[in-house]
Amino acid sequence: MTDKTQIATFFQDLQNRICQAIEQADGKAKFQEDVWNRPGGGGGHTRILQEGNVIEKGGVNFSAVHGEMPLALKEKMNATAEDFFASGVSIVMHPHNPHVPIIHMNIRYFEMSDGTYWFGGGIDLTPHYIVDEDARFFHESLKETCDAHHPEYYPKYKKWADDYFYIPHREETRGIGGIFFDRLKEGEGKTKEQCFEFVKSVGETFAPIYTHLMSKNKNKPFIDTQKNWQLLRRGRYVEFNLVYDQGTKFGLETAGRIESILMSLPKYASWQYDIKPQKGSAEAYTLTNLIKHKDWLK
Repeated sequence: MTDKTQIATFFQDLQNRICQAIEQADGKAKFQEDVWNRPGGGGGHTRILQEGNVIEKGGVNFSAVHGEMPLALKEKMNATAEDFFASGVSIVMHPHNPHVPIIHMNIRYFEMSDGTYWFGGGIDLTPHYIVDEDARFFHESLKETCDAHHPEYYPKYKKWADDYFYIPHREETRGIGGIFFDRLKEGEGKTKEQCFEFVKSVGETFAPIYTHLMSKNKNKPFIDTQKNWQLLRRGRYVEFNLVYDQGTKFGLETAGRIESILMSLPKYASWQYDIKPQKGSAEAYTLTNLIKHKDWLK
């Protein structure tokens, strides 16, 4: 029977393997580890890589925390359980080169002392410049992972990602989406073990996808105007994470470690007044395609 110790052990091993893959693909920088303890129970390993050949700032975080359910969380979940356990891996990569996309992944497990549990997570991609070939590769990879477990997972979880990674005040998606799921648990013909196997597959999809995109795009030349565009797109990323992201809110509500929670933010970002890309430009093409429910497999 899958239990929380087994799940947390997998997450920590996945962190190790992803860090090794990113270091090898970057070829320069190494992750620096910060081991921390949560006053209420548990802790984690925050690993940050900065100023590499490809990655300007990236983080691969593991945590396994437990303790008394915070009142705000109990009210939000309408829960009566007194204690909780939560574990997961959270990743964000911000590259130097504007032709290399930002990527995010989170897989997680949450359990309450009354036996209630669920898995959640997903992977999404935020290109500074949308390239159809890369978008297709990304979504094909996710579809292959999903299809190995259930034919309904990719269309269902892609739609969820499109709806979730959306910036209402900008009326645009954060990037080209991916997959996103939450409250995944046994039922409707699936066991807890099958849910865990799917989550494991999602986690193991990350490194092959992103190291391919790093290798393909890291040496493409760029000019100052493209770097400035990258900083503007990072600004949109910051807006989403600070205003809408549920993981950020959960970390703050459970008295999480602030440095680890805000690891997802880039080293540099920019906000300029009323920027409008030139018609027909790569920047305009990117903005035009930051829309929900686009079929990237065509």
